[in-house]
Amino acid sequence: MSRRVAPRVHLIDFLRDELGLTGSHTGCEHGVCGACTVRVNGQIVRGCLMLAVQADGCRVDTVEGLSDSKELSKLQKAFHEKNALQCGFCTPGMLMAAKALLDRNPRPRRADVVEAISGNICRCTGYEPIINAVLAAASGGRARA
Repeated sequence: MSRRVAPRVHLIDFLRDELGLTGSHTGCEHGVCGACTVRVNGQIVRGCLMLAVQADGCRVDTVEGLSDSKELSKLQKAFHEKNALQCGFCTPGMLMAAKALLDRNPRPRRADVVEAISGNICRCTGYEPIINAVLAAASGGRARA
């Protein structure tokens, strides 16, 4: 897909306003909260800090692409089953950070999950349900210590 974009438009604004991909959220707009986390060429980035023109020629993955079908992915199901959603504002960023972790380490330890999501702020869950969901998705439902 190709679009013309003004040079100062942030990636998150382009995705949301121009492409209608509203799954990723705009939060702090300073790269601190992680709500706008997307993947660019496989690396997680803050959509509020990256300009859309910097993504020219890159593969950009958003939370909308976690499942190719209309079914939830294993990770999304685990978030639902482990009550890791709460208000849902941080969920897209958490899912993207967790997906990046599971892609590079399909059997993470708890400490790996904590580190992977450490750049994402959640004010509702206390992080435990999120950590449990990522571990459950990695182990097929069996939490690992």
